[in-house]
Amino acid sequence: MFNELTGARSNTPGAANGTTEASCPDGNGTMPSCAGLAVPYVPFQQNNPQKYSQTEALSNGTLFPGLNLPFHLKVEGSTVPATPLAELQALEFVVLELGTYLDTHKDDTEAFNLYKQYAAMEKAAKAAYESKFGPLTKSAAAAGDSYQWLCDPWPWNYEQNEVK
Repeated sequence: MFNELTGARSNTPGAANGTTEASCPDGNGTMPSCAGLAVPYVPFQQNNPQKYSQTEALSNGTLFPGLNLPFHLKVEGSTVPATPLAELQALEFVVLELGTYLDTHKDDTEAFNLYKQYAAMEKAAKAAYESKFGPLTKSAAAAGDSYQWLCDPWPWNYEQNEVK
């Protein structure tokens, strides 16, 4: 076990569950069954990890299945609306997740290439969305010849904005 106060490691039985460090292995991003409730556990992310599709990533709250620990209020992927705005949000989420991953794995060329690919897809999707439905941000509303923020329909009214 790791003593947070002293920074020392020991193989003595855990205070709460009576197990030793050797019997409680790291499981590639899963919470060990013997992890104490008051001891924080952060999964170690490997290089070149598996990745969810962009919609699954948005639904699960992470791009990486190895970091997908169970959360009780998770939205199921089937309940995320299939709209242009939801697709754009999924792309933005994947770009953010890949960027965060690259902060700690800067030499992962596969992830960097995916980042560039998804960033280009997100940029194109945002431009297409704004050309059809109007600006998504106030700065985009001021990018043209006049201020175009309060024009209907508003972007979050996805039912009105569905592509038919």
